[in-house]
Amino acid sequence: MFYVKKMDKTCFEMYDTISMNVDVRTEYKIKRIDNGLGGLIFEEVQVTPYIKDLSVYERATEYEKNFDITNWHFYMAFDDDKPIGAMTIAGRTPNLNMLSGKDDVCVLWDIRVADNYKHQGVGQKLMDVGIDDAKSDGYNQMIIECQNNNVPACHFYRKQGALLSKVDMYAYYHEEDCKNEIQFVWHLDLERVL
Repeated sequence: MFYVKKMDKTCFEMYDTISMNVDVRTEYKIKRIDNGLGGLIFEEVQVTPYIKDLSVYERATEYEKNFDITNWHFYMAFDDDKPIGAMTIAGRTPNLNMLSGKDDVCVLWDIRVADNYKHQGVGQKLMDVGIDDAKSDGYNQMIIECQNNNVPACHFYRKQGALLSKVDMYAYYHEEDCKNEIQFVWHLDLERVL
């Protein structure tokens, strides 16, 4: 049986040991109607399977190099003493562009579940605890970013009640290893989450 525990920055090295792999088998392709003025069509298509390791982009041990993490919360899931999942929620942070200067909005900065523990409710338990804390901290909305090749995350965020609010086909254009990926930004209205 696993459990979730709120942590502090002393957990960062252990946090970073948890894999953040996406088993990519499908991707969302986007077709523009009338150059986008008529809307967008999202189609989930099969791709040659591959593993995308997101931990190369996100290391908890490096958070403080770029941000004031005073108002960030860290959570870890454990199976006995073994770390099996982790999550970071960022809020009220100067120069964190995703917040747009708002005090009542937080960002799901990172969520990860070890490969052998996926599809067992670990991610949901992390989200439940994080959402409860975010609401207690006075946040009304949570912003979540993922990519078109992380279809499982898209399904998970939609299941939480999040709404896809932004699609940026050029967000990663200057990043060689992911320049063809499409950024999806979701908004979760925390007042509606029970």
